[in-house]
Amino acid sequence: MTSRLTDSVTRVFTFWRRSIRTRVVVAIVVLGALVAGSVGLLLMQQISDGLVRSRVTASVAEAISETSGARDRLASAGTSDFDPSTQLDQLVKTLVSRGEVRGFDIVVLGPVGSTTIPDAGVRTTVGVSADSVPQRLRDRVEDTAGTSWTYSQVRDVPAVVVGSRVVLPSDGGTYTVYYLFGMKEEQRTLNLVRRSLLTSGALLLLLTAGVAFLVTRQVINPIRLARRVAERIASGRLEERMHVHGEDDIARLATSFNQMTDALQQQIRQLVELSRAQRQFVSDVSHELRTPLTTVRMAGDVLHDSRASFDPVTARAAELLQKELDRFENLLADLLEISRFDAGAAGLELAEVNLVDIAHRVVDQSELVARGRGVTLVLNASQACVAEVDERRIERVLRNLVSNAIDHANIRGDARVVVTVGGDAHAAAVTVRDYGVGLQPGQLAMVFNRFWRADPARARTTGGTGLGLAISLEDAQLHGGWLQVWGAPSAGAQFRVTVPRHAGDPLGHSPLPLVPADAPEAAS
Repeated sequence: MTSRLTDSVTRVFTFWRRSIRTRVVVAIVVLGALVAGSVGLLLMQQISDGLVRSRVTASVAEAISETSGARDRLASAGTSDFDPSTQLDQLVKTLVSRGEVRGFDIVVLGPVGSTTIPDAGVRTTVGVSADSVPQRLRDRVEDTAGTSWTYSQVRDVPAVVVGSRVVLPSDGGTYTVYYLFGMKEEQRTLNLVRRSLLTSGALLLLLTAGVAFLVTRQVINPIRLARRVAERIASGRLEERMHVHGEDDIARLATSFNQMTDALQQQIRQLVELSRAQRQFVSDVSHELRTPLTTVRMAGDVLHDSRASFDPVTARAAELLQKELDRFENLLADLLEISRFDAGAAGLELAEVNLVDIAHRVVDQSELVARGRGVTLVLNASQACVAEVDERRIERVLRNLVSNAIDHANIRGDARVVVTVGGDAHAAAVTVRDYGVGLQPGQLAMVFNRFWRADPARARTTGGTGLGLAISLEDAQLHGGWLQVWGAPSAGAQFRVTVPRHAGDPLGHSPLPLVPADAPEAAS
């Protein structure tokens, strides 16, 4: 149940994030509801205040008029016409009958200040309790000679209660007379206004939502069409175009989009042709240079073998010629390899190989160069690590990484280059760590660029061509693996190559960390 609820919430949230039409319509409806609600509340408040003020004014005037009439009738009756009870009953009967005609109820209490029979003078309209008169109004009327009023509830209906005092001639007692004016009509009017406002507000919100939906539909549909066309173009279907209808802003946007796509298609085609021409040029030049290089190599070998009979200057020239021929041959081999990668013609010759054996072989082959630089090679490989790889390519990757580390080792300090081999059930990895100048911020993204050098002033001790890391990256990716680098200024660098143990398996992790344990950030 919880998972279904979570999935539903996720789908709703995803739909909310992706649908601009929904967000716009909901925002407009919410804002419209807030505005309509605020206006409705303001109107209801003003109408309610107006009806209540009008009712209070009319009620107070009516009560004053009725009290004045009652006083006149009592004054004309005299002091001995009736006993107090009969005179009071006659007064109440007259007020009740007038109230039935004019729409008010009566409560008469008194006499004021009597403690012998407190409820002897209570007279009310039938069905009305004396408790309908608030106590605070009773106290105010009993203490004040004028007219006072307040709000109350009569028969569960809001009412205006107006109180006055009269003197009964028969006993000279002061009685309080309360007029209860129900506001049933006002309540009915307010209910009608409230229903009208709610109905009109709901219809207004529906109309607003409909208008917003139509407007956004006219705007969003071309945008969605542009998105679909852009996705098709991004997938390689450069011939896709938007349909243009009319001459409005959306049509002009579609026209501009199509013009942009035309220009983009033309430029992409030019770049593709240029890239193809460049790859073909590199491949052709590399192949064509092999024939003269072979001839020069033969002549160079003859000169190099006969250098003992030359004078010192000529002998040194023969040695330099042989060295540069070796470098030129390596450069041609790397260019040919790069051209095969660019053309998509590179393939793998897979076999189950122990990466520890490859690492030992590379370290042994590089030992002489490392010793000449004063660099110590250290190999950490506690157990065999077998993976299904192309042995030649993986060995080339490790040789390039070790040669690069030797070139950048800290020969004035910690002159170690540490090679570590590790693996688990799914992946195998090799790291090559040096303690040289490291990499500056921003250089990590350029390490694998062709012919890029972190330190242009540094000589290539191992005779590298500047294409080793680029080729190594292509070799790792050809295996479905990774070639990654970590580096920090003055803290050295570490390269990590990771490949799946079984060819074709997806790679999700590496068994060796990219950031070494002795790195500054690892220590912190």
